[in-house]
Amino acid sequence: MSRRPITSTYRLQLRGPKADPNGRAFTFADAAEQVGYLADLGISHLYLSPILTSVPESNHGYDVIDPTTVNPELGGMEELQKLAQVAHKAGLGIIIDLVPNHLGVEEPKLNAWWWDVLTYGKDSQFEPYFDIDWHEDNGANGKMGLPILGSPEDIDKLELDTSGDEPLLRYYDNEFPVRPGTEDGTPQEVHDRQAYRLMYWKDGVIGYRRFFSVNGLAGIRQENPVVFEHTHRIIRELLAADIIDGVRIDHPDGLSDPFGYLSELRRLLGDDKWLVIEKILGAEEPLDPRLQVDGTTGYDALREFDNVFVNRDSRDAMSMLALQQSGSTWDKTAVQATAQALKHDVAAHELAAEVRRLARALRRDNWSISGTSVSDEVLIDTICKLVAAMPVYRSDYVSLSRVASTVIGEMAARFPSRVFALDLISAGLVAGGEAATRFAQVCGAVMAKGVEDTTFYRACRLISLNEVGGDLGRYGMSAAEFHLLQSERARLWPRTMTTLSTHDTKRGEDVRARILQLSDVSGDWAENVRNWMAITPGPDDATGYFLLQNIIGVWPTDGVITDELRERLHNYAIKAIREADVHTSWTEPVEEFELGIRSWIDALLDGPLTDSITEFVRSIAPAALTTSLSRKLLQLVGPGIPDTYQGTEFTEDSLVDPDNRRFVDYDARVAALDKVARDEVTSVTKSPEHPAELPEDFTDADADVAKLMVTHHGVKLRAERPESFVGGAYQPVFAVGVGERHLVGAARGPKDEPEDVIALVTRRPLGLQREGGWGDTTVTLPKGFWTDRFTGHTWSGTIAVASLFSSFPVALLVREDDDD
Repeated sequence: MSRRPITSTYRLQLRGPKADPNGRAFTFADAAEQVGYLADLGISHLYLSPILTSVPESNHGYDVIDPTTVNPELGGMEELQKLAQVAHKAGLGIIIDLVPNHLGVEEPKLNAWWWDVLTYGKDSQFEPYFDIDWHEDNGANGKMGLPILGSPEDIDKLELDTSGDEPLLRYYDNEFPVRPGTEDGTPQEVHDRQAYRLMYWKDGVIGYRRFFSVNGLAGIRQENPVVFEHTHRIIRELLAADIIDGVRIDHPDGLSDPFGYLSELRRLLGDDKWLVIEKILGAEEPLDPRLQVDGTTGYDALREFDNVFVNRDSRDAMSMLALQQSGSTWDKTAVQATAQALKHDVAAHELAAEVRRLARALRRDNWSISGTSVSDEVLIDTICKLVAAMPVYRSDYVSLSRVASTVIGEMAARFPSRVFALDLISAGLVAGGEAATRFAQVCGAVMAKGVEDTTFYRACRLISLNEVGGDLGRYGMSAAEFHLLQSERARLWPRTMTTLSTHDTKRGEDVRARILQLSDVSGDWAENVRNWMAITPGPDDATGYFLLQNIIGVWPTDGVITDELRERLHNYAIKAIREADVHTSWTEPVEEFELGIRSWIDALLDGPLTDSITEFVRSIAPAALTTSLSRKLLQLVGPGIPDTYQGTEFTEDSLVDPDNRRFVDYDARVAALDKVARDEVTSVTKSPEHPAELPEDFTDADADVAKLMVTHHGVKLRAERPESFVGGAYQPVFAVGVGERHLVGAARGPKDEPEDVIALVTRRPLGLQREGGWGDTTVTLPKGFWTDRFTGHTWSGTIAVASLFSSFPVALLVREDDDD
């Protein structure tokens, strides 16, 4: 095993100075400055965002332009080595984020491999690296179609530039190479001699596989051993230099053969390195146990941690409110219908190029039936309907071997006229060639664009559940189901990552914690919504209701509206309504509607509702903090390796990217950690009878210190007793009494030994307060004496929960050694 065993991670978002308008950066050197704090916090490994050379202006690093070098904008290999030295000296390891599926090609000249392919076409040494369609029937007459032109006639706007070292074709600010010896004649004549063809972007002719529908990210062919070796040479260097302890893999489902790729990567890394994958699982979808990985990046766990804090009794009331405001209940049936319709629309339009390529591959792979009477129109429409009905990202994992046949069988029964088209598709899947691969890749892209990027911006029953990996048709989770899922994770994937916030979450964990409280005050919430919408109606009821929940999630408890908050809400709203693609979109923005949304937000921030909204937020904010602390503790003691996304050891109000990639004030966190070390943490609990209220002098700074306290003691304990967590046992703990359903407890300990750690948390504190508080509720501890890491109090036997939670709504109990 690794000399630096992994017990917890801390995600850092790196960026160079060109990524920020003010020239601020967070480089390897900046990360090194925080190693001391992170070591004191208790985490075992730094988890770095992509470190390979990306577009200089990138604030995320997923648009890699050179996978063979460490990003010079971050300090290059030299500074990465220095960071590793500092981290290792402090006892910390390093995990890196690797992007194997695609490369950035938005500005072709920045990517030497792509530039060479554009220059020399099939003669380029890098042509096998990219997934390019050179077939004569590709819509570009066998050339590589590039969706660049603003209109079909814009080819006349090309200019030939021969003033530099090499001739260039220019289209406004876009530059394209000219193959040597082809530069004579008009720009249009020169263009016609190239291996690429500039196309009108609305024609949908795209000659290369993309990351989803992002034209600036071109898929690469990791199934080619030469490509794998070249793009992973840097990984060998990092391993040889003992710089990294593991890898997070971005979007493996986009690859031709995820299973084969991950098997090859495991051989490269060795058995002792940590390997987790960004695999989005459905609520009932297992991670294939044959994969040689340690698990996922934790969206499945996030779904569970959120759902167990939902008040399931309010489902019908919240569905009716959503119906009144948006025209849909957004229950399971409504969500499935919407998602399927949107997935079909994405397949038919946004990803039409990929579907047409799949259709052509199906005919090529099926020589015995390629001459059937199935027209291209029927085949393409059937593909669109089929991929829209697929319930998972891709079904070619062995553990999902029956999914495709089941969906095809159901479709054949419902649509007999499509049987011949389905025969053609199924034959292609059986053949296992190009068509089967492209079907799997298209399914994943359609799922991501149709569900995560569209449905999740329309559904509005309880938007805290609209998260990557979420199942909007489910509303809440019983403690029984929650415990069974944690037990399964402990048995099958003890080293998987768990998370509450990531660089991709649509709302940060504390924003979601506050929105979750709406499920516990559904009556008051509905009354307020109707009043507010009557006084300040939005340009559109459904959009307004969706945005209103987000606004409640970030509204300051003191009611002070800053310019920064206003700008952040404006930016979020524009992104949200364009993703929803109802009244405006990224490709065809409707300025009047967008202006109306911004004006409506301003009316909420400045108008007659400001005090009313502030009062409502204050009424649920204490319960949100309790939920935040409780959910964090469940993650920290639960099965898997918990990740803390940068800054979330404090309470925070982040929305979707780039909002959640803001710079973190580490000085404040260092000062807060000193308070925790000196036991200067303000009590969160007002009284046992009022578990959803805070002490009168409680401040936002106190909330930050309380969350840091939970994080610090949780990760410290994992480092102290690793065998109690990774590979350890999991046992539910239940309370008895009037408040028993408001307590969730988990016991951990070494396998086949008595449990030595117990976490107890509060859920649904607003409901608990309505019921009069904890009252006679008790919890019985196993034999021995148990000390609460948060308060220092020692307990044994059967104890009153009200006493246990007299200072904090959570407890982290550790069994004292027998000889103490």
